Amino acid sequence: MGVTRLKRKDRRNKTVSRLEVQELKLATNIELGSRSQEPKKSQIAKNNEAIDKALGK
Repeated sequence: MGVTRLKRKDRRNKTVSRLEVQELKLATNIELGSRSQEPKKSQIAKNNEAIDKALGK
């Protein structure tokens, strides 16, 4: 069975959607009072806690 090539438009859509998903995964800035609040035991919360301790806050 031969390998089918994507047309240029489809290749671009594939790349753009992959980059959008990557950007969303990296967007960890959660607003205060938002419904998707950061869980207490998430790695980001642990990191922030460690940074606060190191800075003496």
